[in-house]
Amino acid sequence: MSNRYGVIDLGTNTFHLLICEKQPDGDLTELARDRIFVNLGENGIQKIGPAPFQRALDALHRFKATIDQLKVEKIKAFGTAALRTASNGKQFIGQVKKETGIQIELIHGDEEARLIHLGVIQAVPLNNQNGLIMDIGGGSVEFIVANDREVIWAQSFPIGVSVLFKNFHKTDPIVPEEIHVLENHLKMILESLFEVLKKNETPVLIGASGTFDVLDILLSKQRISNFHSIVEVEDFFPLYRQLMKTSLPERLQMDGLPESRAEMIIVALILINLILKKANIQRISVSAYAMKEGMLHEMIN
Repeated sequence: MSNRYGVIDLGTNTFHLLICEKQPDGDLTELARDRIFVNLGENGIQKIGPAPFQRALDALHRFKATIDQLKVEKIKAFGTAALRTASNGKQFIGQVKKETGIQIELIHGDEEARLIHLGVIQAVPLNNQNGLIMDIGGGSVEFIVANDREVIWAQSFPIGVSVLFKNFHKTDPIVPEEIHVLENHLKMILESLFEVLKKNETPVLIGASGTFDVLDILLSKQRISNFHSIVEVEDFFPLYRQLMKTSLPERLQMDGLPESRAEMIIVALILINLILKKANIQRISVSAYAMKEGMLHEMIN
């Protein structure tokens, strides 16, 4: 079964498994895709708490059962922001190896950005124009200024939704003062991004996974392919204003808003709102492909 490949993406909020089989003609057939919300950063990302530690172990046991059932031999597992930062991240990696045999490789933010670009351009062609790729994770956010041919600039910032939620979203519904403080913090942290955007026009924002999946569900009117849809910028702002006034119980009742996203979506939308204005974005593309598809592409090629 050496033509079967599996990748595991261990994000701060969500663990992903993707298994594909390479056909004789070079095409890929997806055999399994699984996503488990583990919320590693539930107690902050400085240390993984006992409950998320166990949830994460349980998730990897479930992934291992799928891997064994499908007889996949080529597996790569990547740990990102939370496992890089947590004081007991290495303990978790050792426990996973002991219990499942899965070897987790820690990757830095710059490598995350490179793999995200590799995944995204397979789903969303940029057609020789520059775009701003944005992947919002729990522990970090990756920004990539790129076109189909090259990455012009990329950087990972420690402003994932778990971090922003824990540090800035104290009241429910969020109050204007908190929004203002968060925006000022983001402007300071993202100064290098804004300098790059002054020199490189990026009319298209390409959102990969996470909060952008929610925007796709709630706002998308145009589907280019199974992996690529369009959200109109002018549709974003009314949704933004509406959600800023909502409490968590109200968001949990909203059609199309997954329960796992309801708590932290407010800080994610504040970040997206800032980027849309600062980068003068004309269109939002949502990519179904992100880092794990980039990993898979690299493994196979």
